[in-house]
Amino acid sequence: MPGLLIIAHAPLASSLKAVATHAFPDCAHRLEAFDVLPDMTVEQIEQQAREMLAKIRRPEALIFTDVFGATPCNVAQRLADGVQVKVIAGVNVPMLWRSLCYADESLDALVARAVAGAAQGIMQVATSRPQNQTFKPGGNDQDHRHHQQ
Repeated sequence: MPGLLIIAHAPLASSLKAVATHAFPDCAHRLEAFDVLPDMTVEQIEQQAREMLAKIRRPEALIFTDVFGATPCNVAQRLADGVQVKVIAGVNVPMLWRSLCYADESLDALVARAVAGAAQGIMQVATSRPQNQTFKPGGNDQDHRHHQQ
């Protein structure tokens, strides 16, 4: 059962943890969140992230970051060995929930579940209404003459 750590630009990490613990309150003990503040140095970020990783590592851990190539992701990559600690960039709620649902699986299986959950959780659910319509069907005009009042 790998531990989970979210490292992201503030306040995303703590917000995602709040959403996760809202849906899965029993999982709060295995999930940590680290909000990276704009005025923090890379050294401060790495030190604090190492401390948080030590708290949740069992001995495996999965680190989620928000944006590939940004400071949280770069720090997470320094912490990962690719064997017992792995990193996924682009964290979202479906990814996190999927990880919590399958928390008892191996680290490699959990990574696959998380990535699938992220991709499957993104979809277009509605289209926008046409703009600047001059004709409004189904109005109050019983004769459908569309005259102005």
